[in-house]
Amino acid sequence: MEKQEEGVCSAESVVDGSLDVWSCKNSDSSSADHLVVMVHGILGSTDDWKFGAEQFVKRLPDKLFVHCSEKNASALTLDGVDVMGERLASEVLEIVETRPNIRKISFVAHSLGGLAARYAIGKLYKPPILRDSSGPSQGTICGLEAVNFITVATPHLGSMGNRQVPFLFGVSSFEKVAGLVIHWIFKRTGRHLFLKDEEEGKPPLLRRMVEDTDDCHFMSALRAFKRRVVYSNVGHDHIVGWRTASIRRDSELPKWEDSLDEKYPHIVYEELCKSCDGEDVPEGENHSNDIEEEMIKGLSTVSWEKVDVSFHSSRQRFAAHSVIQVKSETMHIEGADVIEHIIDHFHP
Repeated sequence: MEKQEEGVCSAESVVDGSLDVWSCKNSDSSSADHLVVMVHGILGSTDDWKFGAEQFVKRLPDKLFVHCSEKNASALTLDGVDVMGERLASEVLEIVETRPNIRKISFVAHSLGGLAARYAIGKLYKPPILRDSSGPSQGTICGLEAVNFITVATPHLGSMGNRQVPFLFGVSSFEKVAGLVIHWIFKRTGRHLFLKDEEEGKPPLLRRMVEDTDDCHFMSALRAFKRRVVYSNVGHDHIVGWRTASIRRDSELPKWEDSLDEKYPHIVYEELCKSCDGEDVPEGENHSNDIEEEMIKGLSTVSWEKVDVSFHSSRQRFAAHSVIQVKSETMHIEGADVIEHIIDHFHP
């Protein structure tokens, strides 16, 4: 069913529930050649990104066509990061086939959706084509120019140990028990998040996702994007910890201060982390056999823009994991400045 509101058109698929958002103005929609794929988190739905999708199209009506993914709705998010990624990759290919004018692609993903998106782009990556005169072209995502890869409160390092899941209070005994029983609650996805999925002698999936493999070019796909960005809550996120969302070691967590920026009152720290070869470990930290350290090193071989967010003075601070996304416009609107920051820095 198609809806129109303030110049923004949206249509929810009766087949799979996915949501497409675009400009109602024909001249805008016909010129929009940039597909933005928005991916929700665990037990989520397309409604989770409805506010964000509408803001994107209002700001960049002649540039963007936004697709809110729904192939992994609700309980389907418990099937595992790889299964979710495969479904998302198939969904993206279907959208691209139906919109031949699309030339660019970006991803904006919340929480677990960021891991599914990383897996999906690994499947969708196409290596550079060798050219006789000018050398190889840039690698693409399903033949499209890769522009922005943005995650919001995504557990890139998993959820095992070191206060990665704040509601376990950093108590090692709680974290160990959680690692043993998590699959009863979150099934296969829980095993992936807690790095308990060592199968057939292979490392955990999240560890494998920081390298290219025979059938998934995980890091080449990330490298293909013009920019990679992580938004993370510095506190009050009881689902995803600051370190795992921002891909940092403890010693790398910055000291932040209250924002003085009226436009972005909840953005408290920003930095550009250049790519490195992963050989340098900060002084005082030695994790040579630590899977988490291997993941940090692998992901650090590409550059990242890191944006830290705090809702510590907000009435909605205890719902920070949802507020940072504006999951509900009614309940979580205090996160609107984060969405505005994402759009203001977005490369169309």
